[in-house]
Amino acid sequence: MSEQTPASDAGWFASVERGDTGAAASAIREGGSETPADWPQRAVDAGFAADRDDYYEALHEATVAATRRAVSERESADDRQVIHAIRAMDDLASATNELAERHAEWAGALDDEPGTGVTYAREVASRQPETDAEERVVSLAERVVALADERDAERDFLERMVPTVAPNLASMAGPILAARLIDLAGGLGDLAKMPSGTVQVLGAEDALFAHLRGNAPSPKHGVIYTHEYVRGTHPDERGSAARALAGKLTIGARIDHYAGDYRPAIEAELDDRIATIRARRDDDEGSDDE
Repeated sequence: MSEQTPASDAGWFASVERGDTGAAASAIREGGSETPADWPQRAVDAGFAADRDDYYEALHEATVAATRRAVSERESADDRQVIHAIRAMDDLASATNELAERHAEWAGALDDEPGTGVTYAREVASRQPETDAEERVVSLAERVVALADERDAERDFLERMVPTVAPNLASMAGPILAARLIDLAGGLGDLAKMPSGTVQVLGAEDALFAHLRGNAPSPKHGVIYTHEYVRGTHPDERGSAARALAGKLTIGARIDHYAGDYRPAIEAELDDRIATIRARRDDDEGSDDE
């Protein structure tokens, strides 16, 4: 309970009619008091509850309703839509690839010039079948194409949605990687509260646990490895690049969550830092050549 609205003598349910669960839930979420009190007795004295047991029953109903409303609001939040979309895209990608492989095997048994992947499925889907077997292969190809198109539609949605939800994160990481980070963290707010060291290894939990058990070295990066600033940096400098990227992504996530405005200076600082890290390697190689 917050301390925004002092409770009156009737407690949390002042001015709330008995049975109005929605109003009672709002009182639970918005009400507050700087000091404790005998709220059950106050509710009884004010005529809200018949007795203490009746008060606790009303309190239970109100807290359950308040929790349900909070969960509903969280699920409808923009960052939750991003999480659902990135998971759906990944599921569709997996299903598309698996079904495309199955289609290629079957179609290859009937085709003199078989192919692979979604491109081959699109080609087969455009054909006119002449036998029952060909009809099934064409139908399967159509399913592959439909899944691929839906996967692409989810990606397009993320490309549009993520920059509005997390403009700084999307600009530095790209919409898809930004969406994965939000998903792995459990939400933009959760990501904003993480230290940069945790952001750096998001997606590498298995490797991290293996390291903690003493069976593997500490991972230098998780899913942020897919970023060009990490993947495209010399292996000897990838740890530094990953730390620099994670640091700025953490700042970007905090700005996105708490302020919501785009600040290009953060990305410019990241660009300069990565340039310095890469130049350091170039300088070392130049010295070796001499």
